[in-house]
Amino acid sequence: MLIVLTTTPNLGEAETLAEKIVAAKLAACVQILPPMTSVYYWEGKIQKEPEHLLLIKTLLEKFDDLEAFIKANHSYSVPEIVVIDAEKVSDGYLGWMRDYLVGTSKN
Repeated sequence: MLIVLTTTPNLGEAETLAEKIVAAKLAACVQILPPMTSVYYWEGKIQKEPEHLLLIKTLLEKFDDLEAFIKANHSYSVPEIVVIDAEKVSDGYLGWMRDYLVGTSKN
């Protein structure tokens, strides 16, 4: 299982992106965290903006399509796409993800 992180500039875009990702079966779950402040370097200076963080739960075999989807549907020209490989995941949760995303549970 992978956890993919991306940020959006507002809640509306976060919700739309999350719903499209789950509907396309590119992830089984997307959590949208409350507003936060991001401080980052962009276009020659340090920026500070409010953003929402999305935690996208997916499988390795879905990542390439998910990455392409985020790039095509995101308002940022360079969206954050950071992957965390989940070292351990409960059998039940992983089975639920597999059932939804690929239709084959390993439970």
